[in-house]
Amino acid sequence: MWRRFLETVQALLGTLGSQLERDAGLSHAHYEILVRLSEADGAAMRMSDLAAAALFSRSRVSHAVARLELAGLVRREECPTDGRGAIAVLTPAGWHRLAEAAPGHVRTVRAQLFDRLSAAQVAELHRICEALSTPTERSESPTPDRPAGEEGPTATPRPEKSTSSVTQARASVERDPGREPAAQGPDRALASTVGP
Repeated sequence: MWRRFLETVQALLGTLGSQLERDAGLSHAHYEILVRLSEADGAAMRMSDLAAAALFSRSRVSHAVARLELAGLVRREECPTDGRGAIAVLTPAGWHRLAEAAPGHVRTVRAQLFDRLSAAQVAELHRICEALSTPTERSESPTPDRPAGEEGPTATPRPEKSTSSVTQARASVERDPGREPAAQGPDRALASTVGP
């Protein structure tokens, strides 16, 4: 099951990455950064916050932002409250590139994921992702009296999560696969590819 899970995720990310490179000239990581900035207040984020949101290391975000800056899609500014900090800002050219890239990306996500699953499977996949994203106090190995997959009495309760704009947009895609989410913004939907 573990190997199958890894193969499935890697194949999906590979397909999404190839489509973005081919149609938009963006890597998956660069697309993710543009999306995160587009959803932030003022289309700007501290570099450290951007790294945390995208689940990237700070060095990876710094390298990616430098590449996007060379392409004119992002600019860096000094943080007004912290001389050592930096802020990444989405430029008008970055907005334009994201708006052009989003529809093709969303179509690929639909074709590779949502169109291949029933509504019940999508709901179950969502529940699984929620469970896997919930921090646990400690890792427990399956025991003979608790098979893998069964929660025991020490399982960490799942906190209630607010509905994000990405979650709302994903739900709308499931309800109406024919609608183009680009009307809501560049891709305030299905942006983060597994993305989370």
